[in-house]
Formats: sequence, C-alpha cells, structure tokens
Amino acid sequence: MNTQTSSIHIVRRYGPVGGMERYVWELTHALAKQGQNVKIICERAYDTCDDKIDVIELGEVNPKPRWLAMIKFSKRVSKHLKATDTDGWVIHSHERCAEHHVTTFHGPSILTRKKRALDFLSPRIATWEYLEKRELFGNNVRTILPNSLLVSDQLAKLYPTAAHKLGFPAYPGVSEQFSTITRRSQGNSIGFIGKEWQRKGLDFAVSVVKKLVDKDPSIVFIVAGPEPKEIQHLFTDWHSQNYQLMGWQRSEDLFPTIDLLIHPARVEPFGMVVAEANAAGLPVVISDHCGIAELIHQQQGAVLPLKQQERWGKTITTLMATPTAEPLGLTWSHLGEKHQQLYLQIEQEK
Repeated sequence: MNTQTSSIHIVRRYGPVGGMERYVWELTHALAKQGQNVKIICERAYDTCDDKIDVIELGEVNPKPRWLAMIKFSKRVSKHLKATDTDGWVIHSHERCAEHHVTTFHGPSILTRKKRALDFLSPRIATWEYLEKRELFGNNVRTILPNSLLVSDQLAKLYPTAAHKLGFPAYPGVSEQFSTITRRSQGNSIGFIGKEWQRKGLDFAVSVVKKLVDKDPSIVFIVAGPEPKEIQHLFTDWHSQNYQLMGWQRSEDLFPTIDLLIHPARVEPFGMVVAEANAAGLPVVISDHCGIAELIHQQQGAVLPLKQQERWGKTITTLMATPTAEPLGLTWSHLGEKHQQLYLQIEQEK
C-alpha cells in the first residue's frame, strides 16, 4: 500500500521483552518500514528502535500490584493524549486504556478465570473487569482485534454487544530469521519452550515424553523457559542423559537442536513459539486450547485434545520419523498492511 497512515501505539514496555511486547515491537517496525507514521506511548523503551518511530516515555511506576500499575499508566496516557494534538492519528492500544480507536486483545478475558466465592470482595478482580469492559466499550473504540479466532469467539460469547466491533484475527507474524535456521539435531530430540510452564502444560509433556523414553532411551527432552530448580521435581525418575533443563533461552537458539516441538498448553490465546517453530521447519504437536491450532494441519504437525494422552505419544513418534513441516507464511509485513487498511477505514469514518 502507498497511502500513508498515522498511528499511535500504547504499550507499557516497548521492546522485544515479552510475547505481547514483541508483537507491538514487530508490528510498529513493519509499519515504519512501509513508510507509515508511527508513535509509541510507553512507560519505558527497552531497546533502540527504528529512528523513524517517535517514542514517548512516560516513566515507570511500581509494577506491583499489576492492576494498580495499569490504572496509573492508563491515567498518564489519557493525560498525555488530552494535552496532545492527535488529529489525523489512529490511536491503537495494546493495554487496558481509555482513549483508543483500536485495541488488540492479546490474551484471555478476565471473565474466564477460575471463579472463587469471595471474588466480589477483591479490588483486583473488580478493577480488571472494569478495565476490560472500558477497553471494549469505550466511546472511541471502533475495532477490537483478537489475535486468533479462539479469542474472537471467546469475546463474542462473553460480550455479545461488542461482537460487531470484532475485526480480523490479527495473527502475529514471524521474524525472517526463523526461516534461515540450520538444523543440527540428531533425529531424537523433543523440545518444550515456555516460562509459564504450568499453563503451557509441561507436566503433561513430561508424562508423554517419559513413556517414549522408556521405549526408546535415545530420546532426549530439552526444556527451555523455566528455571531448572522450578521444574527439577518433574524429572526425579528420569535418567540424566534423557533430559536437559536449559533455563531461559531464545527460541531461535533452541530450534537447531530439536526435531519437534511439543506444546500441550491448557490456555494459550495464540502460541507464538509454535509459529516460530513452524517457520524453522519443525513439526509441532499442540493442544486444541491454542489459538494457533486453527492454522495447524497435517503439513505442520498435529492438534490433539489433552484428554487423549496416548495419541500424543503415537503422533510424536510418527512425526519424529519425518521431521519437516510446511511453513504457514505468517509475516509482520502482511500484518502491517492489514493494519494500514484498517487505519485508513477508521480515518475515513471519523
């Protein structure tokens, strides 16, 4: 697209320092490379960005409790925007803010949490519910972008009166570096990546892979993300040669050493690591609770229910024999172009 757009993106931490933060970083850089005007409002920038991007840092607040930090940040953003000429700019929030035209929903709704009897007494829960509703129903909100169809369907059911605002599934792109990764694995290694290991199902993965190891002692299970001391108890009955606990590690550094990625997440709005593994040519075996599951077909691996553990082992064994996968072709450039179209539409309607 050649028509220029102007967008202000709101994110507390600007930089590739987390899943959602990397999404914002990559999207805004894609827009800047396409000649679009881009501004960032954040607490702090964590990396040096493209000099075409204008970054406004509002200063950090105490990060805990998180719900209170979100309120403080939101108030600072509103104050800044009200004192700034934003005519001709589309305001795009990636946080729980108040002044935006577009919001991207990166995670599960607070309404999906496990309910407890005394929830109604919790200021934290009350605040999160208020912030979420304001994010979706604010006077300026034109479009809500879910990062998967899973999130879109969830929001439509939880907030039916906001369903007409739901836009296209804004699938994350994948950096080009993943498609250039050279594999040096030996055909016997299974990988897991996820710092939030309980939500991402590491205990389930351990159970599945242990049965495979018992049948084939050459298999090695490589785990990255959690600190080794956090998860060592899951491997008490394993031989040391059959597992490696790597701690935090970049996915691009782990992918060359594995033949397949297992991701049995219990809750996963998208699953960025799955997309990255696919771009690196790795087959994936994931749960049907991942937002990316709707894109994974036989050419990429398999999507399985958590209740059918036996199928996981059989499927992994089959895929390990032919460890190649067809890439999905998700790119930040394409995502940037879709955002340009949306911003133009909103500007015409304003």
